[in-house]
Amino acid sequence: MLDQWFNPQKTPMAGEKPDYRFSLANERTFLAWIRTALALLAGGLACAQFLPPLPIAHLREIIAVTLLLLGGVVAIRAVDHWARTEKAMRMGTDLPKSRFPAILALLVALGAALLVLAVLIKAVT
Repeated sequence: MLDQWFNPQKTPMAGEKPDYRFSLANERTFLAWIRTALALLAGGLACAQFLPPLPIAHLREIIAVTLLLLGGVVAIRAVDHWARTEKAMRMGTDLPKSRFPAILALLVALGAALLVLAVLIKAVT
């Protein structure tokens, strides 16, 4: 079972082989999501190690854990999206729709707004 994860040549694929350019584009998209996940993980570790204590109790730890968890979710979502897209191309069906990029953007914007609020609270006190 694990061999299928680490050796794509042994993974049975249904349907017809898609044009290799589309498979490579799907793989590049997957790698872009993995880079995003790694950036979130790096940001979480940086917050945990280098961010000074913030005026709200445990805010630094909350930010760090949130970024780390979000990085893990993005990585898992990347694999799922890659597999569903590859299957859709092989089966000749519509590509899967995803709300995840919009959700991720909203979460990042919410995080930015909370950080602005924390900075303003510190500036006022």
